[in-house]
Amino acid sequence: MRVLVIGGAGYIGSHAVRKLIESGNDVVVLDSLYTGHRKAVDPKAKFYQGDIEDTFLVNKILRNEKIEAVMHFAAYSLVGESVQKPLKYYDNNVTGMISLLKAMDDAGVKYLVFSSSAATYGIPEKLPITEDTPLNPINPYGETKMMMEKIMHWADKANGIKSIALRYFNVAGAASDGTIGEDHGPETHLIPNILKSAIAGDGNFTIFGDDYNTKDGTNVRDYVQVEDLIDAHILALKHVMKTNKSDVFNLGTAQGYSNLEILQAAKEVTGIDIPYTIGPRRGGDPDSLVADSTKAREILGWKPEHEDVNDVIATAWKWHQSHPKGYEDK
Repeated sequence: MRVLVIGGAGYIGSHAVRKLIESGNDVVVLDSLYTGHRKAVDPKAKFYQGDIEDTFLVNKILRNEKIEAVMHFAAYSLVGESVQKPLKYYDNNVTGMISLLKAMDDAGVKYLVFSSSAATYGIPEKLPITEDTPLNPINPYGETKMMMEKIMHWADKANGIKSIALRYFNVAGAASDGTIGEDHGPETHLIPNILKSAIAGDGNFTIFGDDYNTKDGTNVRDYVQVEDLIDAHILALKHVMKTNKSDVFNLGTAQGYSNLEILQAAKEVTGIDIPYTIGPRRGGDPDSLVADSTKAREILGWKPEHEDVNDVIATAWKWHQSHPKGYEDK
């Protein structure tokens, strides 16, 4: 199969590119390199530098490369930044999705797997969160992801573009061999910041908020390992092409860990006593997000291999030890 991966030079997208190639697919990557890294892209993939909002370019790639399906990882994804710069998120995320669907419709490409988010749920009334939990985002990032899903729904009704939205909970870890991993600038995610602090030994690590309605006052999140996440994408792609039906799935482990519990797990994995400070809350952060991924397990046959958070952190630690400066090291 020939698959276009948009955002394939990013953290999650680069893992998708590798796994798709390992599964015997021909992969084409489109990435603006705004946050992605050219070095993260598997050399067996064909690479184009460009923007998802360039409808003509996307259309040209779809046609010339004879693409059969698309995976979309190119949305901006920082909650705090979305609160400060909402128009940036509506432009790239919502306008980008419209541009992609226009190009797909014109080129006759009918299958899409989309990187959505648990941020679409906002602050749920009960846990764990199922796909039927009402969507009520509390930040522009979550709202743009919800809007993108709705646009996909209507594009299916009108244009027959079949799509699967995968609502991620917190993605973490790296490739098991430590060759590709998480490298953001600036880094806002919990696990890489803990591990960077462990390597630097500078005590420059902050937990944002300790007054949430949780067991220890810090945010509780469900962490899914990035390779497990991509396994679900490949299963979803096979599923939508087989059934020709659009759908949505949660991807998580149903295990919630607080920020302090993640810190303790990182200490166990690294063997380093990592000091920290408590800072103010970040805007737009829900108290707890924990997934019910029963639907993905039963319908897609998804079986995550890294259910224990220590295993997830161990893959990230391997990456950060070998690449303390990210992709600048290679």
